[in-house]
Amino acid sequence: MGSALSAPSTTRRNLALKTIGFLGLGTMGSPMAVNLCRAGYTVYGWNRSAGKTGPLLAAGGRTAESVREAVRDADVVITMLPDAPQVEAIAYGPEGILANARPGTLLIDMSTIAPRSSIKLAGTAAEQRIRVLDAPVAGGETGAIEGTLSIMVGGETDDFEEARPVFEALGKTLTHCGTHGLGQTVKAANQLVLAINMQACAEAVVFLEKSGVDVDAALDVLSGGLAGSNVLARKRNNFLRRDYTPSFAMGLHHKDMGIVTDTARAIGASIPLGGLAAQLMASAVARGEAALDHSALLRGVELLSGYDRE
Repeated sequence: MGSALSAPSTTRRNLALKTIGFLGLGTMGSPMAVNLCRAGYTVYGWNRSAGKTGPLLAAGGRTAESVREAVRDADVVITMLPDAPQVEAIAYGPEGILANARPGTLLIDMSTIAPRSSIKLAGTAAEQRIRVLDAPVAGGETGAIEGTLSIMVGGETDDFEEARPVFEALGKTLTHCGTHGLGQTVKAANQLVLAINMQACAEAVVFLEKSGVDVDAALDVLSGGLAGSNVLARKRNNFLRRDYTPSFAMGLHHKDMGIVTDTARAIGASIPLGGLAAQLMASAVARGEAALDHSALLRGVELLSGYDRE
């Protein structure tokens, strides 16, 4: 995925990381920033839209009026944004992170973006003597709130180890995957498996219902065997109750599947089931379901099955 990139050793900071500029206080970012406050860090939060700083302030954090204000005194800058265009919009340019963070600052991008975008960011940041880790997460809103996220990290080993206490305030599974971009590559694989599993569970639910089986009892059986999965356990009530209140929105997973398919094409990997899952998710978004939870893939199975429960 490219060679390792890092700032010159003379810019590395030996002091403990204490101050964090956190950029992106959405569904995931807000509870993550709160957990960092609770862990004892001084956190300056900034969000692209207003009205998102309440939980951070209640936890003892501080607000910043601009990216410049959030990053200028930070030891660590964390970004948690929807996609690469949003990350790039606040990373580059005279008002961005790279122009205003101090040399030696550790920039941790916890957004889910294309690996190539992470590699580009790391290379450009190194020219400004800023170190970068790509560190996307899995675990959804619940994991963000509970501080149990799975964090997959690309970048220099020394930077990963320096950031470990920060990661430990946010998650339980911390994995250094290799050089820049490889954290994002592992996250793409995670989203690939998740989409296929979600679709399989949705198909099983409709299959069982149309067969006249007690679905609740049948899912107990499936959960106790090799067919059991975290998706089945955590999305069971979504499927049974048709509750599509988003913990992870279909539109975001659709974006992630674009990363998966683009990356697979670039590296020459065949992902036939992934391609189909991506198309089914794109169909859901085209039907206007982008804001629903990704378990709403079940609605597509119902449509294909000529199945109207209402």
